[in-house]
Amino acid sequence: MALTIAEIAAALGTTAHGDTSLIVRRPAEPKDAGPDDLALAMQPAFAAQLTASGARAAIVWADADWQALGLQAAITVPRARLAMAALTQAFDPAPRSTGIHPTAIVPDDCSIGADPSIGPFVVLAPGTVIGARVRLDAHVSIGPGSTLGDDCLLHAGVRIGRGCRLGDRVILQSNVVIGADGFSYVTRDLSHEERASQTLGRVPLTPPADATRHRIHSLGGVILGDDVEVGANSCIDAGTIRPTQVGRGTKIDDLVLVGHNCIIGADNILCGQVAMAGSGTLGDRVVMGGRAATNNRIIVGNDVVVAAAANVYGHVPDGQFIMGSPALDMPSHRVRDKALRRLPQMMRDIAALQKRVPNDDAKD
Repeated sequence: MALTIAEIAAALGTTAHGDTSLIVRRPAEPKDAGPDDLALAMQPAFAAQLTASGARAAIVWADADWQALGLQAAITVPRARLAMAALTQAFDPAPRSTGIHPTAIVPDDCSIGADPSIGPFVVLAPGTVIGARVRLDAHVSIGPGSTLGDDCLLHAGVRIGRGCRLGDRVILQSNVVIGADGFSYVTRDLSHEERASQTLGRVPLTPPADATRHRIHSLGGVILGDDVEVGANSCIDAGTIRPTQVGRGTKIDDLVLVGHNCIIGADNILCGQVAMAGSGTLGDRVVMGGRAATNNRIIVGNDVVVAAAANVYGHVPDGQFIMGSPALDMPSHRVRDKALRRLPQMMRDIAALQKRVPNDDAKD
């Protein structure tokens, strides 16, 4: 894809220098950049690689002396990662409408918006509603009563269950499952986990008279707000009666599980392998690091950061930074961590004191 330096600067909303008519065909790391590439040298640490490369044009840091770096053209950016967002969008052309593939199963009563791209072996349930400019890649399936807003992109192998509603511009990566039944079962009498919770483990667990698990079906579906993105192989389970909900702009990484009945607010980030047990609630702008997990029915407030691998067993107020297992606010976690690191020396000190104290039992 060929773009001029002026076109790229306009897409980034920033300033171009030098020969702005120069054409580049792809972005590249400085050490790999050639004459037709746009080198990405947005930090001074890349100056040496840039000088040694064959690049004629580059994106550089705000006060870089681009001429001293041997460039014919340059684009300056104040915030590198923000520039990467606009740059990658500029070099990723929007797919053209391909219509409906002849192997796709699209019942006559489906409502399909303008300019669709429905790929090979896509299966739509009767009555499915699809917005304008939606792209469904190969082997996508959509269940009864589900609707998709405009400009949605569902990659290969995505599964949408019954009664799910996707807003506009939703992106689902390969093999995402939205609206599967929740992991929800009940026994006739109290189950092992219920008895263990009630007795706090103080009473040995004995075999119940009837351990049969009776399945609770999920009737509530899932609602995804506008601009939600879900990474590959992630699962969002349907609600039991009311829908599981994910708010506008929330981004979910690969291999994430959101349990049935969860409510997730707007602009959240859930990193890889996060697990939310059923009926949990996240406020707005929550960040959950990789492998963090919440217990069932936990409420996490707005603007909370949950560190990687943290295990959340209690409610979290707004604005907290929590970490550890069980998760604590940062100051409390540091106190606990320091105390744990002192334990070995404390044990050695106690052993030394015991040797110095007379043993009264030995005198008897």
